[in-house]
Amino acid sequence: MPRNIRDDENIKFLLQAVLKLETLDECYDFFEDLCTMTELKSMSQRLVVAKMLRDKSVYSEIVKETGASTATISRVNRSLIYGCNGYDEIFNRLAKDGQAEE
Repeated sequence: MPRNIRDDENIKFLLQAVLKLETLDECYDFFEDLCTMTELKSMSQRLVVAKMLRDKSVYSEIVKETGASTATISRVNRSLIYGCNGYDEIFNRLAKDGQAEE
């Protein structure tokens, strides 16, 4: 099994497929086919947690608003601090498109 996400051909195939999606409806259809509702909710929860952390919300507020565990919040926080800046890139692009506050 590859040790790095970039060395996994299956992940590369998935991400290339995601890049081919053109509309929100296509995204809904693809991810509904690909993921369970639990998986989608987990991913969306982590994204909301990242946004709240970036906006300087405290853990107790994040738990109350999202239902995320403190372990999930801590993991997302580590990604924000030590990760690849993927969250920041997306938040900046959403802000440019007027879809999220910077």
